[in-house]
Amino acid sequence: MFSSSTRFAIRKNLGLPKQLSSILTRTHFNYIHSSSVSPFSRTINHGFLKSGSVNYTPSSKGSAALWVSRLDHTMATQSNAPQSVHDFVVKDAKGNDVDLSKYKGKVLLIVNVASQCGLTNSNYTELTKLYEQYKDQGLEILAFPCNQFGSQEPGSNEEIQQFACTRFKAEYPIFDKVDVNGPTAAPIYKFLKSSKGGLFGDGIKWNFSKFLVDKDGHVVDRYAPTTSPLSIEKDIKKLLAKA
Repeated sequence: MFSSSTRFAIRKNLGLPKQLSSILTRTHFNYIHSSSVSPFSRTINHGFLKSGSVNYTPSSKGSAALWVSRLDHTMATQSNAPQSVHDFVVKDAKGNDVDLSKYKGKVLLIVNVASQCGLTNSNYTELTKLYEQYKDQGLEILAFPCNQFGSQEPGSNEEIQQFACTRFKAEYPIFDKVDVNGPTAAPIYKFLKSSKGGLFGDGIKWNFSKFLVDKDGHVVDRYAPTTSPLSIEKDIKKLLAKA
């Protein structure tokens, strides 16, 4: 934090308005000092910004206004960042938009599924059991097909739905096929991974990774592909019991 005397000196030497000085009292800054310039001809490196830092070199009074404008824009962008699963819109298997805010008040189990995996039979069978038992109490299972692991989900959305609904009697929604890792990962999965990292990093490791989401849309737990859905039952019941 800057002392009052330092704030006054900065405002005097840089020609900063009083309003900007007040910003400096509330925000942490790092100084980068160059021996070739005066103590007040420094670059202020603002460490609050996601996309990196904004460097303000006091070459003119006008640049101060630009710096404040960029800071305001960045802070506004951060305030608009997704805060919960409910802030996302995804595609269903037919390509229609689905606003996940429709699941407010529901406990969600979000799973990346595949039809040709060694984990397919056990996971789909237990997911169906969980859904049948707790759907009337507020559980929703959101299944996102993904073909990134061993190319084990090669079918079309229609084929994937038919497989899950016919063979495993899945009544929960199965959405559009997505990527869960890499630069093309679906935004919802970027959010899930950033909310709950895995044991060996944020990336999804295999088919049937699971995220448990509370009634407010916040990710509360993450489970490995080999974690059986029925073993999560106690955690689901705890969230369902919360008002």
